[in-house]
Amino acid sequence: MAKENNTGPKKPKFNTWWIYGLIAILLIGFQFFGSGNFANTKKASTSELQEYLRNGDIRKILVITNTRQAKIFLTEEALNKEVHTDVADQPFSLTAGATPQYIVNYGDQQNFENEINEIKKENNLDTELTYDQESNVLTELLLTLLPFVLIIGIWIYLMRRMSGGAGGGAGGQIFNIGKSKAKLFDEKTDTRTSFKDVAGLEGAKEEVEEIVEFLRNPDKYTSLGGKIPKGALLVGPPGTGKTLLAKAVAGEAKVPFFSLSGSDFVEMFVGVGASRVRDLFKQAKDKSPAIIFIDEIDAIGRARGKNNFTGSNDERENTLNQLLTEMDGFGTNTNVIVLAATNRADVLDKALMRAGRFDRQIYVDLPDIRERKEIFEVHLRPIKTAETLDLDFLAKQTPGFSGADIANVCNEAALIAARKEKKAVSKQDFLDAVDRIVGGLEKKNKIITPGEKETIAYHEAGHATVSWMLEHAAPLVKVTIVPRGQSLGAAWYLPEERLIVRPEQMKDEMCATLGGRAAEKVIFNKISTGALSDLEKVTKQARAMVTIYGLNDEIGNLTYYDSSGQNEYGFSKPYSEQTALTIDKEISKLIEEQYERAVDLLAKNKDKLTELAERLLEKEVIFKDDLEKIFGKRPFDKDKALEAEEIAKKNKENISETETETETETEK
Repeated sequence: MAKENNTGPKKPKFNTWWIYGLIAILLIGFQFFGSGNFANTKKASTSELQEYLRNGDIRKILVITNTRQAKIFLTEEALNKEVHTDVADQPFSLTAGATPQYIVNYGDQQNFENEINEIKKENNLDTELTYDQESNVLTELLLTLLPFVLIIGIWIYLMRRMSGGAGGGAGGQIFNIGKSKAKLFDEKTDTRTSFKDVAGLEGAKEEVEEIVEFLRNPDKYTSLGGKIPKGALLVGPPGTGKTLLAKAVAGEAKVPFFSLSGSDFVEMFVGVGASRVRDLFKQAKDKSPAIIFIDEIDAIGRARGKNNFTGSNDERENTLNQLLTEMDGFGTNTNVIVLAATNRADVLDKALMRAGRFDRQIYVDLPDIRERKEIFEVHLRPIKTAETLDLDFLAKQTPGFSGADIANVCNEAALIAARKEKKAVSKQDFLDAVDRIVGGLEKKNKIITPGEKETIAYHEAGHATVSWMLEHAAPLVKVTIVPRGQSLGAAWYLPEERLIVRPEQMKDEMCATLGGRAAEKVIFNKISTGALSDLEKVTKQARAMVTIYGLNDEIGNLTYYDSSGQNEYGFSKPYSEQTALTIDKEISKLIEEQYERAVDLLAKNKDKLTELAERLLEKEVIFKDDLEKIFGKRPFDKDKALEAEEIAKKNKENISETETETETETEK
């Protein structure tokens, strides 16, 4: 029976526009019938009117003053005459008896009246002459109602705009402004993302998969006395895959999944945010077990102010208070899990971060080299490649790239290959895409004088030379003097992925960064403004060494870094004026030491620096092989390889020694 009902013919839905159409038809019909437009009325000339009047055929003349028309009504005897046969038979009209037989258009009203009065006197006629003004009922009705219709229409339009757009979801109408704007994920119609589409992030995936598994099979956990977590907060830099993880949960979970942004709660009306929170959790509880995902939760979850004199944050704080109550309040339903994502966990309210609300904080970090390889595998699936790509090589070429950056690299490589009329994407296209994203678009048509080009070449050669000579500086990949983006030249390095950094490593990096300005000083005995980005980078590094990491002997083991971010809004520094002077001196001293070191290093290798710059002027782009021909192989690379082998041997020896000790203890 159910199938028959589903497949049967659907009844047409009632539409309010039918009512409007019916009213319009009635008005138009009333206008036509009421005004006698369907009557058999004919137009006559002024001379015909005078003739009919002399013959005594006219009973009444109605002069319409505002339209310059005269309506002619004949006598009963005249209607029987053969002359008036065409107008004798009048059809049905709502205004029977008031339908004229003729209509005459006249010119000057005074002359028209005088002519009629003269004929009446001459023929001793008793024809009635009356005056009136004609009005259009429909026109008057429209003119009366139009201002009200416009005001009501504008009001409805403004209310819809303020309440989140016309017709869009539950919050589209003014009366539904307090309703939740969350989108309910439908696995049948929406694009499904699974955990297979999320590369890397093993720890984060494991945590999120467990939440999905809890909703699918709660007995597995509750049998041991465990409770379902109330919420999980995904924290990490932009582009690392927080929202993608949530999409995977929506695709994998067999429970209702509500998705919305933190800004969807924010509204200009007071109390709307809290009302939407209540409605969201009510919908989720009705469909429980369910998952709610709030993206960019810092829009409503910022720490509440203690001295709020202006009242500007009251609405946001009310929304946050309602969210806190719904997540872990007096009558909380435990079958609703809240997932949230943010890259500003430091500004969130402490009450939101406590156990019982967001029980788990899942940190989604930038991918390492192994995870970048997995991400490349995912994003290379739809791309047609020319050869089997070395994914390890691509992963090494993209240090510090997030998952979104790697997706952009793959897409950019495909666009570059299409621009070159290629049938497939090659390895070089990927390298060009990395250069495009890191450095910007090539500007080969930029006008650069020969003197400027020579300065740029020596500047970039200075970077390459110093980084090649120092042990802890990042090894060079390539150098170019082709302008890209806002830079006139660039040097690409392959930095070592470190978890901790020592002072000597930071100093070597600073020295390599200052190598460009030092080369200008050594070769031309002049400096230029081309080292702006280098100076900015070095100053930030030196300030971090002195004020954040406690790597300066004069300042000592102190840090003025505030992880909560509250000091940013303060008017006072966390140190005295005397300490501020010391900090400035130590930063300047640190930078000048590395600058002098770079100058000395380049002065000793001036001939090699000149050779490298000349080759750069000739080729415009040089690679690691060109540096090896001039400087020879870096000795530090061999030392690092030997160190890695020694560490591996020591690890093996330690493992074997541990196994021997364990066996001996077992025997005892």
